[in-house]
Amino acid sequence: MNITINTPALLFPAISLVMLAYTNRFLALASVVRNLHDRYKNNDQKNVLHGQIKNLRYRLKLIKNMQAFGVITFLGSILSMYCIYINAMVFADITFALSLISFVISLLLSFWEIQLSNKALELELSDMEGLEDPTVLDYIKSKFDKE
Repeated sequence: MNITINTPALLFPAISLVMLAYTNRFLALASVVRNLHDRYKNNDQKNVLHGQIKNLRYRLKLIKNMQAFGVITFLGSILSMYCIYINAMVFADITFALSLISFVISLLLSFWEIQLSNKALELELSDMEGLEDPTVLDYIKSKFDKE
């Protein structure tokens, strides 16, 4: 397969948007960490906070790796474009393939972080009594039963 200089350039908008999303996730997580730090310093439910802190620490590592693989994707695309420019097509193909693999790894890490984020929110909700998670069918039935 022959790629043109436009092929790696097609990744730039996608990478930029994904990196922006990763940065937003990091900033939101940083805010949660600061909030938890304040709660921890005030001795507010230390035993409950330990699970959340452990989860956040792991998620921060995932986001760091997501961003790193996103940057590697960007650099691979640029290097691929340069290889096309100097007419080193074998290296262009290899670097482009590696940047695509890096992008997939970044997205898979993002998927895993989203799953952990949902678990963290479920942990937050677990200590609220009377708020069981109904099935969609139960929810619809409850809406009709009230009438």
